Amino acid sequence: MDDLILTVRARRLMKEIRRLRATSGLTAARAAKQLEISEATLWRMENGKTRISTEVLVAMLDLYSVRSPQRDALERLALDTLRRGWWAPYKDVFSGSYVALESDAAAIRVNAFMVPGFFQTPGYARAAIAGTAPGLHLTEVERRMEARLARQKALFTDRDTPPAVHVLLDESVIRRQVGGPAAMREQLAKLADVAQWPAVTLQVLPFSAGTHPGLDGEFVIIDFPDPDDDPFVYEEGLFGDLYIETPDEIARYRLAPPPPPPPPLHDPMGRRQPAQPDRAAVQRPVVQMRSPHIHRHDQDRR
Repeated sequence: MDDLILTVRARRLMKEIRRLRATSGLTAARAAKQLEISEATLWRMENGKTRISTEVLVAMLDLYSVRSPQRDALERLALDTLRRGWWAPYKDVFSGSYVALESDAAAIRVNAFMVPGFFQTPGYARAAIAGTAPGLHLTEVERRMEARLARQKALFTDRDTPPAVHVLLDESVIRRQVGGPAAMREQLAKLADVAQWPAVTLQVLPFSAGTHPGLDGEFVIIDFPDPDDDPFVYEEGLFGDLYIETPDEIARYRLAPPPPPPPPLHDPMGRRQPAQPDRAAVQRPVVQMRSPHIHRHDQDRR
């Protein structure tokens, strides 16, 4: 597979190119022959594996009888796909297209068993990277940590309207010592801070909730502001990344985990939270294990 970074604009372009060929009634084999490229190359262009050159795009628009203003819009879209994103200096770290697609997200939902990269502190990030990839040299660990901080800046500082983020953390996230006590204190303080951002919902699913669909593993659901840009589910694994784009499968992920229970709730020390917590209290995560401000999906106390 090419190292092509598939942005939202590139994704939109390939989707439209596929639609135009289908509308024209041409098979992939026939279109490829008239475009003077191989059928395999056309397939790769239509599926985001190979960049569509300007010459081939013009030939496609001619072959599919595309006229202005649609033609002009597609040519502008193709130029937009060539723009360098913030991730370009970190292509050695981000090998897939996820960060490029995430950068244009309107909403991000995360089911996590570690603090998501875009909320990690430097100390937590260093320990998490070194612990999950023990073969990395220290300089590589630092490089990946810097890339995570750049990702945070791109998502939440550089954008005029940051994405709405909903993160559900397994209770193990706030109990597992990653980087030692000092690093965890810093990380939990960071979570307490971001939980008060207006577009962030941060919740913890306690051990007492038992089994639930989200136990199958970590995943991210990305939604875009333009309804024509299809949402997707992303899973990162040891043997490669998985992108899930079919509506039925995405709907299954949206059901996991269960919705939050109605108040009143209790913290680990058994103290009762207010019956009608305000938004800030609902979103505030644990900073210390005895804090009453943990918002829990607790099925046992429904």
